[in-house]
Amino acid sequence: MFPLYDINRPRRRAVWVPVLVVANLAAFVWEWVLNEPAAVIYAYGFVPAQFFADPLAEWPTLFTSMFLHGGIAHLVGNMWFLWVFGDNVEDRLGHGRFLLFYLLGGAGAALAQGLVSFGSDGPMIGASGAISAVLGAYIVLYPRALIVSLLGFFPIPIPALIYLGLWFLLQFYQSFSGVPGVAFWAHIGGFVVGMVLVRVMAPAWQRR
Repeated sequence: MFPLYDINRPRRRAVWVPVLVVANLAAFVWEWVLNEPAAVIYAYGFVPAQFFADPLAEWPTLFTSMFLHGGIAHLVGNMWFLWVFGDNVEDRLGHGRFLLFYLLGGAGAALAQGLVSFGSDGPMIGASGAISAVLGAYIVLYPRALIVSLLGFFPIPIPALIYLGLWFLLQFYQSFSGVPGVAFWAHIGGFVVGMVLVRVMAPAWQRR
């Protein structure tokens, strides 16, 4: 069920969502065109074993890792989900709170994956943890919003509660199914962190 767009018009135009998309695109060019990707990934990716061995030295990778991607498909998929779901969350939180929310959500997602793969020396990269936090916030704020999704060849409107609920369950299933190379616990952790953070960070009248 690939999301095409949501039927949920924000009151004000997003500022940080397009900035984050451009920042990720620029980081991708820097990573893949101007440098050796493997060297960049190992220098700025989040490596659980290194982080827990020396958190004071490695904490910047909690944030730098969320702007790196493993390929075009990885980048485009993440940026599309951010574009579809991020504007409404930014609208409800406000611009400044949204940026803080995004960064904290991504860091929390990385830590969740790190705790599951405590001794791993493989680098974790990608914005999907931070975007999972955005999805967690969305399901809290807009459970009845319709997500127009491509089901086969047909666009079908699906309530966010169902769409994102199924997405979350799929992350659990795939985390135990042996799919290699994907940090599913960053998705799961980011989603949960987002659900909690949005309740703390959204002003009371907006939560209502």
